[in-house]
Amino acid sequence: MNGQGRCVVAVDGPAGSGKSTVSRQLAVRLGARYLDTGAMYRAVTWAVLAAAADPSDAETAAKIAADVELEISTDPYRPAVSVDGVRVDAEIRGPDVTGAVSAVSAVPEVRRVLVAKQRELIAATDRIVVEGRDIGSVVAPDADLKVFLTASAAERARRRSAQSAADVAATAADIDRRDAYDSSRPVSPLLQAPDAVVLDTTELGIDEVVARLVRMVPA
Repeated sequence: MNGQGRCVVAVDGPAGSGKSTVSRQLAVRLGARYLDTGAMYRAVTWAVLAAAADPSDAETAAKIAADVELEISTDPYRPAVSVDGVRVDAEIRGPDVTGAVSAVSAVPEVRRVLVAKQRELIAATDRIVVEGRDIGSVVAPDADLKVFLTASAAERARRRSAQSAADVAATAADIDRRDAYDSSRPVSPLLQAPDAVVLDTTELGIDEVVARLVRMVPA
């Protein structure tokens, strides 16, 4: 990669697998752009909640997804998300959005709208690292490198609780709920692409994971 030619790296995996931190650092190492697709679903979820709508109301969620002006930075040094011109970087990481995002992201029309936006962003740059739950299987099935990050359930819960200072047991229960929801939704479920490289990060530090992925990227 290293500034030569077009290359798309797809990084998928469940919550707590390390994909956000790894993807951003990988993009920096490769001199590439970075797209956090999960932040896009969180932004729409924030908009749904801000409108006092029910996250499980598919029709309303779809309308909001289609109507809002969603902007997301692909600069790995300065990630930012805005909804209708309002920065919502911190808000989309709060417990309310976290608790509702699986329901909103399961709406087929919401996914259709956001997948289209994601593909536009990917097409607009030569080199990009894209992270999410359906990148290698749906959003960018022709990616040059597909990676599926995973980790033990206990380690994923530990990482997430450390980020939010939440109870580990409660975090583990929330991760189990999201995994079940995201894996069973009928449209674009959390899925390992058949040709993805699986990397278990349970015993690995971020730098080691990034170093391994750098070596996998096509020259």
